[in-house]
Amino acid sequence: MIVDDSLHTRDLYSEFLTFRGMGVVSAPDGGSALVMARALRPDVIVMDLAMPGIDGITATRQLKADPRTSGIPVAILTGFGYRAIEQGALEAGADLFLTKPCLPEDLEHEIRRLIAGRD
Repeated sequence: MIVDDSLHTRDLYSEFLTFRGMGVVSAPDGGSALVMARALRPDVIVMDLAMPGIDGITATRQLKADPRTSGIPVAILTGFGYRAIEQGALEAGADLFLTKPCLPEDLEHEIRRLIAGRD
């Protein structure tokens, strides 16, 4: 699942990952991501931080507190590369912190690594 308020970002990563054989769903904000994650149980969630409504940190914290979604790895993908923000994301339960710009190939590699770690 790709969660980002930027349609361009969602489309870019979704199209690339679909081309690479992954099933991808996307959400425009944290609130939608919470509903979709509980219903669909994706293998990995790639979450932006700055979004309207429920932001990525709050959504991650809620996902990790919910027994239905707590085991889903969350990769934060954000343009905010500050150490304090990374620390906050990891404390909220994120499994990985990546900064934009991130090459689609690099994101695919990290997603596959997170999926392999669940087995």
